Amino acid sequence: MIYKALHVGISVKNMEEALDWYKRNLDFELVKDDYVPPLEARICFIRNGDFEIELFQYDDPKPIPEDRLTPNSDLQTVGTKHVAFEVPDMKALKEKFLANGVDIAHEVMMEGNNVMFVRDCSGVLIEFIQNN
Repeated sequence: MIYKALHVGISVKNMEEALDWYKRNLDFELVKDDYVPPLEARICFIRNGDFEIELFQYDDPKPIPEDRLTPNSDLQTVGTKHVAFEVPDMKALKEKFLANGVDIAHEVMMEGNNVMFVRDCSGVLIEFIQNN
């Protein structure tokens, strides 16, 4: 039996940049910071409300493949795609992102809902949906 989602894991190029990006743009706060020698990776948990993201920075990270940078081509690749957040005011969120220089990858209306994909500082896609 599944009760609720606990967290999603995201590998990043630079942990300090990622911690700043997720705090400044999505209001996540650092709750745990460890280095795990067997993995050769720094692992941080960040939280917004009751949702957490587990960030991984490996000592030797591999770059994100080019086809993973665009929502429609990424969806064709088998595997986990992105995390999506419901937002109450897409216009205000977009203004914040533009002011912070966030890379907006795609905007579309789907089934009457505003949808926006952005790329974090490592190029990872994140989806935002304003249900109308």
